[in-house]
Amino acid sequence: MTTFERRTYDKLGEFLTDFRRIMARRKEIRSLMGEDVLSPALRERMMLAVTAVYGCRYCSFAHAREALSRGVSQEEIEALGECFFEGSPTEEVPALLYAQHWAEANGEPDAAARDPIVARYGEQTVEAMELALRMIRMGNLSGNTWDYFLHRISFGRWGAWK
Repeated sequence: MTTFERRTYDKLGEFLTDFRRIMARRKEIRSLMGEDVLSPALRERMMLAVTAVYGCRYCSFAHAREALSRGVSQEEIEALGECFFEGSPTEEVPALLYAQHWAEANGEPDAAARDPIVARYGEQTVEAMELALRMIRMGNLSGNTWDYFLHRISFGRWGAWK
């Protein structure tokens, strides 16, 4: 059987922690999905940056499609999928690098990475970013956990994308 190499939820408690964190801020999600704090294009770029780290095929497809509808070019989407930010707006690159670090740190970023982002964008914006990152993390890990299940029951024939 081939090795399953994407991050998944290892324990139910990890999933429940993410779920509780999101549910505690569910009133903020509506404004996050509008243009109140984050532009839809930036939000989708950040979600693609996180998905590039976690590798969820479902999130990759859905957010690439949504990014296209928000004006992000196909070339930029492809670059984001490879963790390259050269084609992204210069003012958004620090946010994208932070999103990538946040995902690599499993939602527990270093203060040394977070503090400059807060100084640049402000606490309210960074909190909105982190809520979006938490939501996409949960989506990615849930999709990957499902693929891991498929991988296991099929003896490696299904779910091993990427």
